[in-house]
Amino acid sequence: MFLVIEGIDGAGTTTQTERLAKALTERGIETHRTREPTDGPIGKLLRQILAGEHAPTDATTLGLLFAADRADHLQREIAPALASGKVVISDRYYHSSLAYQGSEEDRSWIAILNQRAVVPDCTFFLEVDPKVAAQRRQEDDRDEELFDKLETQMRVAEGYRQVVEARRVTERIECLDGHKSLDEIHNSLVERTLALLSERAS
Repeated sequence: MFLVIEGIDGAGTTTQTERLAKALTERGIETHRTREPTDGPIGKLLRQILAGEHAPTDATTLGLLFAADRADHLQREIAPALASGKVVISDRYYHSSLAYQGSEEDRSWIAILNQRAVVPDCTFFLEVDPKVAAQRRQEDDRDEELFDKLETQMRVAEGYRQVVEARRVTERIECLDGHKSLDEIHNSLVERTLALLSERAS
């Protein structure tokens, strides 16, 4: 089964991906945890760009690079892990491209770039107010990245809302209140994931 955890920067996607993978592993469920941008060659370049290197880089270039990284991600990690029977949990996927690059570029074109990407069995979207997310990033003392300005995050948050509304017609997307405690969100993710696995087995 292929699961994705999505949300704006500071929503807690990385923390919850790690905790969910650990919880499933402790229950004897083979799990592969991954992320985008990846640790592959294109993903490493993207992380440099997000950190402020190679500027200026526009939304068109980023859209192409993220789509290329995703294609590499699928053949390098996701497909082999799924073929071996593991539950794959990805911290971000094409919904991020649709929300981030789609807020500056034609979203339908971004969708075309990603039309060969495997559709997840379920995407969990952590809804968080951009101001709350910004406060979290500040408290974590993170280095500011390319998309971290509040006005950008507000635009991306609106993009996510539009993406979730449109994609829910054809995809399974579950929204969670990202303002709840880490444990509450984690417990909800574990409960919903186990329910999905049980549903798949029946």
